[in-house]
Amino acid sequence: MSDLFQNHAANSGPVECLGQTFPSDEARREHYLKLLAEKLKDPAFRKIEGFPIGSDEAILDLSDPPYYTACPNPFLRDFVKSYGSEYKTGIETRHVEPFTADVSEGKNDPIYNAHSYHTKVPHKAIMRYLLHYTQPGELVLDSFCGTGMTGVAAQLCGDRRAVESLGYTVDDKGIVFDHVNESGKTELRAISKIGPRIPVLNDLSTIGGFIAYNFNSSVDTHDLESATVEISKALQKNYGWMYQTLHQPTDQQLDSALQLVEHNSLPDLSGVGLCARINYTVWSDVFSCPECAHEIVFFDVALDHENGGVRDDLACPSCSARFGKKELGRAWETKIDTALSQNTKQAKQVPVLINYSVGRQRHEKRPDKVDLALITRVSGVEIKDKYPTTRMSEGAETRRNDPIGVTHVHHFYTHRNLIALSALRSMCSGPLGRQLLFGFTSTHQFVNRLCRLNVSNYFSGKGGKVDKPLDGTLYAPSISLELNVIDKWSLRSNMDKVLRNHKNKYVVSTGSAFSMDVPPNSLDYIFIDPPFGGNLMYSELNFLWESWLSATTNNLSEAIQSKEQGKSIDDYRKLMSAGFSEAYRILKPGRWMTVEFSNTQASVWNAIQTALQEAGFVVANVSAIDKKKGSFKAVTTTTAVKQDLIISAYKPNGGLEDRFTANLNSEESAWDFVRTHLGYLPIVKFRVGELEFIVERDPRIIFDRMVAWFVRHNTPVPMSSHEFQSGLMQRFVERDGMVFLPDQVAEYDKKRLQVAVAPQMEMFVSDERSAIDWLSDFLKRRPSTYQEVSPEFMGQLGAGWKKHETKPELSALLEDNFLKYEGTGEVPSQIHSYLSTNHRDLRGLEKNSPALVAKAKDRWYVPDPNKAQDLEKKREKALLKEFDAYRSLTGRKIKESRLEVLRAGFRAAWANKDYATIISIADKLPDATLQEDEKLLTLYDLALTRTEDGI
Repeated sequence: MSDLFQNHAANSGPVECLGQTFPSDEARREHYLKLLAEKLKDPAFRKIEGFPIGSDEAILDLSDPPYYTACPNPFLRDFVKSYGSEYKTGIETRHVEPFTADVSEGKNDPIYNAHSYHTKVPHKAIMRYLLHYTQPGELVLDSFCGTGMTGVAAQLCGDRRAVESLGYTVDDKGIVFDHVNESGKTELRAISKIGPRIPVLNDLSTIGGFIAYNFNSSVDTHDLESATVEISKALQKNYGWMYQTLHQPTDQQLDSALQLVEHNSLPDLSGVGLCARINYTVWSDVFSCPECAHEIVFFDVALDHENGGVRDDLACPSCSARFGKKELGRAWETKIDTALSQNTKQAKQVPVLINYSVGRQRHEKRPDKVDLALITRVSGVEIKDKYPTTRMSEGAETRRNDPIGVTHVHHFYTHRNLIALSALRSMCSGPLGRQLLFGFTSTHQFVNRLCRLNVSNYFSGKGGKVDKPLDGTLYAPSISLELNVIDKWSLRSNMDKVLRNHKNKYVVSTGSAFSMDVPPNSLDYIFIDPPFGGNLMYSELNFLWESWLSATTNNLSEAIQSKEQGKSIDDYRKLMSAGFSEAYRILKPGRWMTVEFSNTQASVWNAIQTALQEAGFVVANVSAIDKKKGSFKAVTTTTAVKQDLIISAYKPNGGLEDRFTANLNSEESAWDFVRTHLGYLPIVKFRVGELEFIVERDPRIIFDRMVAWFVRHNTPVPMSSHEFQSGLMQRFVERDGMVFLPDQVAEYDKKRLQVAVAPQMEMFVSDERSAIDWLSDFLKRRPSTYQEVSPEFMGQLGAGWKKHETKPELSALLEDNFLKYEGTGEVPSQIHSYLSTNHRDLRGLEKNSPALVAKAKDRWYVPDPNKAQDLEKKREKALLKEFDAYRSLTGRKIKESRLEVLRAGFRAAWANKDYATIISIADKLPDATLQEDEKLLTLYDLALTRTEDGI
């Protein structure tokens, strides 16, 4: 292979990099490797947050500076300065609404499937966001990049065919047009231009950064394919004998082959009989019968051939006693572990089935005496090439298999596969070494002991019988597959479908997302798919991969919720807040960040929202992705967080911040924020040709965003909710329950005329506040008596109600928040309008007509703003009185509470800078009460910060 590598280096012409010209790409790399090597000698550099655990040699071997370093990239700032554009305060005025269109992209793509990882967003889906928010040549950040799909998407925005494959139209000038369907009509709308964007990628994990580099770097795919094939030939020549078996041998052939295996160092069975290539060998756990101590091979007793599944009730083949799997004892075997120079005790496994190929035909058989002898022969072969023998790191997943004696990295592989893998790893070297190593790591999920038998396909004969390891865990199955390493490697020869030879710019850094060496206000857009709570233990799941790279993740700053790492949901929120704060710092004002969210826990959802607000971002759109239909649905409460979400948030422009500083604690600051915020919101949203309610334009949501803005700036909110609602209606325009700027409403009205039905807000009742909102919406449309509203209201109090939230009485909610017409005086306008519209016999009657009064009596209705303010003051006083009762509880937990009481009390304490009260009450609450409410969580977190800062 050396000649091939030399030719590859020789054919490389002059290259330009960060303003310098080098005679070849290798010269470029050597120049920056020397600079990186010097940097690695600096102790302060190695103390940077998130610096991987690995030697200088390992980091230099993986790195391809300045474009990629297997550590925090010291050339990142230079890269951004070289290829980015400077933000000029007051000059940049680009206006982009949040992306709200339907997105449905499958995962059946060669790039997506080229290398496994725990979570990935299809690059084609990300392309749609990039084409919406950015223009060619702009810098796009993904600080939790994983496999680098954001980078792939950024580069493919310059590929006309790739863009057109998304359904867009591209004209001769490179303008990209979307086919917009509104009200059943389709029109072309210009959205962007063809041209690559420049990805700035970062990931804490070594394997994540390494995969991202390979997907985004340029490589001569012809040379890579040639090198891959050459390695395949070398592996087959030296180790192919380990994966051979005889097809339908005679007794005489078995005896001859047995002699060959026992006495030859490299036995070749092709001269004995019809020699076949093993595709995989099935291994089974062995248990011990609690009654008779007979060894039970799990594969033999667990597979139900009649029903095509796995039995729960197992029978001992010796004494016929029946047990569940958990009642069986394990059979053990002690082996000499030469890598550790000690004896190791591990759960016993035996080979039970061999799948092999003769030509193109696949066959299966029970291992014969030659197969067993070959396995024994292989087990005695000394492994000459280097392989990882590290103790598995601390963690629920990494130490999951300790009870069965699988404690070190090399225990996750059969001896046969460890021989082949170590040899293969040693061959991944030279100028193409990193790309060859990418092929090596991409085979990993199929060549370790975590690989499973697909039992369903095994019985049905449909599809493949090989199942990859169970997602999100390092679980070692009782029936595992040992696949042929050489075969799996040979499949890597089609890398031209996923890796590319291009001249596009990119940069990859390996380190924490909380401290990136990037100038402030320098990036044009951010797309991230960060970790979400305790969904996945990334550093643990990556440990096997990274052990082969000799550089593992430093998980001190890993943004997850983990008992083993001592990270609570609070810690997770703080870590995410740090990540979002760094993103906020380096994003240009007025630009967007898109966050893909995937977690069913309301507490994690609130942690993300709180972290975003604390960082300074303002959420402009939250949509749920219906993966089955590929559609978006509005999300209004945490009860809806059962789907993947797309959060669109913006960094307010510098002008708003400057004006806010100049007008602290004034009502005008609130209205200035609202005007600016409304300008960022979508004016219309269509789904399946129907106009959709825009949740962020709901007056209540706008109020929440305004309050969060003031709280984030440690400034008292200058008005109450009802004062705000009243002022909102005076200053802005309302349509169908949504608020618009005067210059926006004409466009909405135009689209509204094209549809038959007005958009409706979806209401989710989960606590007292949402119950009040539901009643307000209901009574606005239909002023009703208690008897009329009660069954409708009770139907809303379903399973979505928060666990620790007291369920309020309907009568109390009506009394505290609404008005009832007692039958004296004129009928209120709201009731009069409703009755005259819905009852023919009441039309045209005066407001004091006896017939109208009789029908209107005892109906509840929404008060006008002036009276509403009086009601609010009365209600606020009652809430604070009840909050005092919570405060008086000493040393007792508050098992059940009213969120409205807690919110009112926290707000009052915050306004009085009484942070101690907020913290003390929070300590009495169940975790779910605090963690699942965004408003309480924000004030609590900021109270902690103020206390720690001594404010």
